[in-house]
Amino acid sequence: MQLTIITDLNKCVGCKSCQVSCKEHNTSGDFGPVPDHDPYREAEGMWWNRVIGMEAGEYPHVGVMYLPKACMHCYDAPCVPVCPTGASYKRDDNGVVLVDYEACIGCQLCMWACPYGVREFDEHEGVVKKCTLCIDRIEDESLPPEDRQPACVQSCPTHARTFGDLEDPDSAVAHLVAERQGFVLLPELGARPAIHYLPRRHAPGIVDPETIDRVLGEGS
Repeated sequence: MQLTIITDLNKCVGCKSCQVSCKEHNTSGDFGPVPDHDPYREAEGMWWNRVIGMEAGEYPHVGVMYLPKACMHCYDAPCVPVCPTGASYKRDDNGVVLVDYEACIGCQLCMWACPYGVREFDEHEGVVKKCTLCIDRIEDESLPPEDRQPACVQSCPTHARTFGDLEDPDSAVAHLVAERQGFVLLPELGARPAIHYLPRRHAPGIVDPETIDRVLGEGS
């Protein structure tokens, strides 16, 4: 099993509800997994889920695309082997990459190793944190089945995100990747991300994959 999120770039409108719902589900003042240090003044603290806006072309042929980016839960996650204490690990049963906060010493080697720049250091607790794919919701049997999915998936108003098992050939995510030419970010780096995207339909000015890779490289 490899749990994943598939994002349809045709449907993402950049509303950032995925960012907000992630923050809402995981934040608890200064002491939650993604703390807000002064939530009533500025959006400080950590963001496990970020939406990048990109544009290309020249007026009047300008295209805009929004790219949500969080932990890729890679098959060959570079953050795992560099961790000196084993705090960063990939679960064998569902493929989710997690951090054991009790074992993390805050050396930040995993942050340097991550090619996607999706790990953040919590200065208050001295540990590195990242998207957990809402593993607490996924495994909470007290929730109805339809609620056992990441908060970002459940909150998306355009249903741009689909959650499921990538290795189940009958799953919705597997069908989407196969039928819609699903792709991963920076495949040449060899991390083999589990998170996939569905490409934008061709239109004048729409951002191409090369531009996506360039923007990601500049931001990492």
